[in-house]
Amino acid sequence: MIKGDELMFSNIRVRSMLGRAGVGVFAVLWFVAPAIAQVRPEAPGRSAFVRLTSPRIPPLPESEWTEEHVARVEQYRSDVRIGNAFRTLLHVPELVDAVMPFLIYTASETTLSPRDRELLILRAAWLTQSSALWAEHVPIARRVGLTADEVHQVAVGPTGAAWSPFEETLLRLADELYRNSSVRDETWAVLETGYDLYELVDAVMTVNQTTLLAMLYNSFGVQPDDDALARFPSDVPYRLNVLTPEAPLTEPRVAPLEGPGIRVRRTFGRHPRMQTARSGQSGYVNRVSPLTPYFRELLILRIGWNCQAVYEWAKHVGSVGRARDHGLEPERIARGPEAGWNEFEQAHFHAADEIYRDGQISDATWDALGGTYDRREMMSVVMTVANYRLVSMSLNALGVQPQPTDELFPDLQ
Repeated sequence: MIKGDELMFSNIRVRSMLGRAGVGVFAVLWFVAPAIAQVRPEAPGRSAFVRLTSPRIPPLPESEWTEEHVARVEQYRSDVRIGNAFRTLLHVPELVDAVMPFLIYTASETTLSPRDRELLILRAAWLTQSSALWAEHVPIARRVGLTADEVHQVAVGPTGAAWSPFEETLLRLADELYRNSSVRDETWAVLETGYDLYELVDAVMTVNQTTLLAMLYNSFGVQPDDDALARFPSDVPYRLNVLTPEAPLTEPRVAPLEGPGIRVRRTFGRHPRMQTARSGQSGYVNRVSPLTPYFRELLILRIGWNCQAVYEWAKHVGSVGRARDHGLEPERIARGPEAGWNEFEQAHFHAADEIYRDGQISDATWDALGGTYDRREMMSVVMTVANYRLVSMSLNALGVQPQPTDELFPDLQ
């Protein structure tokens, strides 16, 4: 028996044939595409997970800072805490340059009210069980007006007693993005009653960037700073109740700008400040990271498949990633780690699947990759998956559409 939110879609074209008929669509899809479930990991937030209580990558001590490290500290110290998280990223200065602009943007410069912003950040920190992010943002949330009880209720979730209908929907937005990598029509429609285009995009990106940061921090073992004392409520069990994902969109929620260029850039271009702040993260993955194109594209396609982001899949199979030019067969990536890959290749699949499902890489996978990769490469593996998890959620939520000539998901039946 298939439970509601375990249903998977194997071919994006199904939606254009069946429409959005709720339960009726799901009943038909059971006969069209049950096979996909066996080649995707369990959905996020379903199974128990244990967070690291000590660093895998320790914060870089000040005694080891070079002029390059000092330059980054001086550049960002007025905007961010130079604590455990920053000092961990500082091992790869280019990664600091990639992450900090969008971290600063989502933490303090979006069009959202400070209250709405902190509700989304705290809920995403809870969903990903990032103790470092929770400890950092609880004091900020209190400063912008959330009460101690409201902070507690963020962990309880949308069903908590503290929320207005709009705030309840904000928390549900975070839940749907984390579990489904998409946003239901009803949720989007409620947000449209209170937000303009910039706020809608900023709300999605705030959740997605917090998720990216959590995946980095959880996998690197970043611990709360010594003076960041807030901890998760001990009396709130981890629980995530999310409705079934709807069939993928066939029309954009945010229409791309007219003109040349790929649709994702023209869609993000509707919000220029956000686009500028975010661009360095994908830039790091695609132009700065030391990973080979073969493993970079394997990781990107696998997380795109896990999130069922057909636009991301199409572009990295095709004109952007050119997977086959690098020796990759997309269908094998969709089939997963047991489709004839060697042990080192399988470790990359496990990294993408674990970060998607658990929000961090397991010890076994970390050791398997770490036997070959140095620290910079290990951090780049996590950044690649985390960044394209963010991209996947954003593409699905905003409804970025593939071109008619794009290669879509393989039919694995």
